[in-house]
Amino acid sequence: MEFIEELKWRGLVKDVTDYEGLKEKLKTPTVIYCGFDPTADSLHVGHLQQIILLRRYQNQGHTPIALCGGFTGMIGDPRPTTERKLLTHEEVLHNAECIRTQLAKFLSFDGDNAAIMENNNNWLGSMNLLDFLRDYGKLFNVSYMISKDIIKKRLDSGISYTEFSYTILQSIDWLSLYRKYHCEIQIGGSDQWGNLTSGMELIRKVENATVYGITSPLITKSDGSKFGKSEGKNIWLDPAKTNSYEFYQFWLNTPDSDIIDYLKRLSLRTPEEIMALEASMKEAPEKREAQKALAEELTKIVHGEEGLKTAQKITETLFHGSILDLTPAELKAGLADAEKAEVEENMPLVDALISAGISKSKRDARTLIQQGSIQLNGVKITDTAAVLHAEEAFDHEFSILKKGKKNYFVLNFRK
Repeated sequence: MEFIEELKWRGLVKDVTDYEGLKEKLKTPTVIYCGFDPTADSLHVGHLQQIILLRRYQNQGHTPIALCGGFTGMIGDPRPTTERKLLTHEEVLHNAECIRTQLAKFLSFDGDNAAIMENNNNWLGSMNLLDFLRDYGKLFNVSYMISKDIIKKRLDSGISYTEFSYTILQSIDWLSLYRKYHCEIQIGGSDQWGNLTSGMELIRKVENATVYGITSPLITKSDGSKFGKSEGKNIWLDPAKTNSYEFYQFWLNTPDSDIIDYLKRLSLRTPEEIMALEASMKEAPEKREAQKALAEELTKIVHGEEGLKTAQKITETLFHGSILDLTPAELKAGLADAEKAEVEENMPLVDALISAGISKSKRDARTLIQQGSIQLNGVKITDTAAVLHAEEAFDHEFSILKKGKKNYFVLNFRK
């Protein structure tokens, strides 16, 4: 299977400016770029498809460029609905540096086709208004620009000239990379098609050269909800924002209806390995081998070997073992999303069950305790007169209630 045919099999090809031309171009080493806007100090799992695509190209012998929009990040790519919040120059530069660190986990910066990190502030930051208007503005027809889908969607609700000019700036990016690195291919999500074709046209007019743009479909979930969030929170690539357990669990909890699509798009496993996992899922879905495979692969890249081991340890312990085997730090990570309540020294356990929302009444709380349905810090409690003591809590700060097999609650002692 040729590389671009494999990309199609993986569901990673939506629009191509010249399919046959690109197919021929990829037979020899070339330079590919993808842009990342530093609108936050971390990328999230929604960016993984493009990041890993750059890795796929690099594995084929091509040179990937990860372009951080240090300049355009202060404007923001037009969104379908509202204007983006404008960031300061300092905020953007800080975010760009954070993103550089995260991308370095996926791309190799050594070897004959070492990855390149660039920042478009290097050329756009020194451009004056006259140069922008004379050298580039006159090459863009307004009718052509407003025909782009993302611009067209915003015309009725209103779009500022700031965001309107974004496609010109991104086109200058590709031209600059073409001149500096002979970059002939740009990749991006399907929402970037208008920007890709604008850049291709600029290079054709200025350099009389042919370059290629290729987009991939945005990842969607089969239930219609947005990909990349868990409990309403983004799953970040920064370990300080999303710990290894949360990251691992995000992939482990992927529905069967989505996991093979995610494996094709986000795993570096071969098609044969993915098809074997698909067969395994159909034969024994309860083993969740496909989910475990993707969770292990991506967690190891983002959080390292130790992060993966920690995530697996917490997972195994919370669902099948004793919480006494976990450190306080591991408990905090594993139960970051658990229901929490504040308690006081010597508070009756019955009252704590009500405070945590486990029971609606003291009678209900006593019944749960008598039935042996409640554990406190890993120990089953059957005494309805039991009370809470901070000295028996983890780090003397918090205790863990468990109802049934897997419902955990965190009790924080008031200081």
